Amino acid sequence: MAIRILITGGTFDKEYNELTGELFFKDTHLPEMLKLGRCRTEVDIRTLMMIDSLDMTDEDRRIIADHCIRAEERQLIITHGTDTMAETARFLAGRITGKTIVLTGAMIPYKFGSSDGLFNLGSAMAFVQTLASGVYVAMNGRCFSWDNVRKNRQTGQFEEIVQK
Repeated sequence: MAIRILITGGTFDKEYNELTGELFFKDTHLPEMLKLGRCRTEVDIRTLMMIDSLDMTDEDRRIIADHCIRAEERQLIITHGTDTMAETARFLAGRITGKTIVLTGAMIPYKFGSSDGLFNLGSAMAFVQTLASGVYVAMNGRCFSWDNVRKNRQTGQFEEIVQK
């Protein structure tokens, strides 16, 4: 069975306007990235929204959850902005069981050429096929459970939540 990839936007898919210096959304880069990565796994790509994760609302998260629940596939990847990725992972974990869901994104837009997006997508593809059902965040070669991850805003990296 195919892997369902749900696109929500985030830095992964941002473009750069050379005239204004602004980042904006146009189309997803996922098909191009999968082709460049020589992906041989069957995928079903669905664009749900193209927004910055700082603008994501609980209604947007409900839309994502609904698509995960209704998907025939048991393995799903969600491309997502990094700023609120952990919050969305927690939201989904409380609503979905019996599926393996991996959220991933990029710190640098794919179109910049030096993006971590291609690596993160490849890692997410591997993790979603090998992990038990549950909700995970995959960034920079690491995989975190939904209940033990945060973005460290000082380092710009994802890390486990330190238990005290």
